[in-house]
Amino acid sequence: MSEADRNMLPDVRAYRLARVQEQLKRANCPAILLYDPVNIRYATDTSNMQIWTGRNPSRYVMIFADGRVIGWEFHSCEHVWSGLSLDVELRHAISWTFFNAGPDVELRAQEWSAEILDVLSVHAPDERRLAVDRLDPFGAACLSKGGITLLDGQAMMEMARSIKSPDELTLMQESIRTCEKGIERMYSELRPGITEQDLWAHLHYENIRHGGEWIETRLLSSGERTNPWMQECSARVLQPGELLAFDTDMVGPNGYCADISRTWTVGHVRPTDAQRTLYAAAFAQVQFNMDLLRPGMTFREFSEKAWKIPDVYLKNRYSCIVHGIGMVDEYPAVAHQVDWASGGYDGQFEAGMTLCVESYIGAEGGTEGVKLEQQVVLTQEGCVPLVSCGFEADWL
Repeated sequence: MSEADRNMLPDVRAYRLARVQEQLKRANCPAILLYDPVNIRYATDTSNMQIWTGRNPSRYVMIFADGRVIGWEFHSCEHVWSGLSLDVELRHAISWTFFNAGPDVELRAQEWSAEILDVLSVHAPDERRLAVDRLDPFGAACLSKGGITLLDGQAMMEMARSIKSPDELTLMQESIRTCEKGIERMYSELRPGITEQDLWAHLHYENIRHGGEWIETRLLSSGERTNPWMQECSARVLQPGELLAFDTDMVGPNGYCADISRTWTVGHVRPTDAQRTLYAAAFAQVQFNMDLLRPGMTFREFSEKAWKIPDVYLKNRYSCIVHGIGMVDEYPAVAHQVDWASGGYDGQFEAGMTLCVESYIGAEGGTEGVKLEQQVVLTQEGCVPLVSCGFEADWL
């Protein structure tokens, strides 16, 4: 991280905490209990074994509407809070998963809930409402028995995270630059005879060596494995001239996600006419939808006006046409018009949202497919790409 980025961290932390407080005040809720490691990172800028603690709920944080913070930290890990100007009260976490508590799960959960109730009674004595982002059944039951009304904290956190400050955009772009180094490395190493896993490892290498954190998926496939999409990388050996497609889903430096999809030919040879046709359609979808997006537009309106996928590609369409992006995939996820009745929900695009505009083009029963995705920030004038690595313009 550059010195300039370090200098802006206090402002980023203050902005994000204030966004959480704003959501609590809007909901007339005194506090939110956070278990999701990404939400904890957003609110406090602390991180501790995010993948592990995402599976093993063993650290948690309570944020009050007035800005007070209480952190329950994993065994002997108070040091992860060092260097922060945050005024935090640190306590020892009580874990009541079966892994940690065995047959005493219910007893530990009661002990845990008694402490949560006590904290609320001290800091919000007249309140019986608490937002939570993620909570196992025993914990929810214990708090309910204690007279607490639980609110949907995940919705509050998604809304808080949806609008980025200018400084957040700077940090996100550092993560994107790291991702692009990985993409450049993959591009230069892409040749027949290596495996999908060999190629994918180059993205991880660049992420880790530049201070990045983890990668959510392993979405890289080649040849016939590019259709349908959502096949993670394998030991398959790359063949000359076939398509190679990937989706980075990379949580890089500062905890921000770089979510970029590109499609190439193995050996960087000239594509066939069939490959060019697929690519042209995917590129058209991304560009049309980027040009369409404006602040104030509703999700429904965008879905109705979005690029119409030709019938031959409709069955294998991507799961959404655009989604939010921040530390990971975030609100909103906008459904295709054909999926609106079953999976759509309305809302409104706002300036300051960072988004990923998606496309997957591959015919049902086809031999190959093309995956493209562009990460953008939405301004008053429309979409501004955050990504500098280009598309295959000479294919069009």
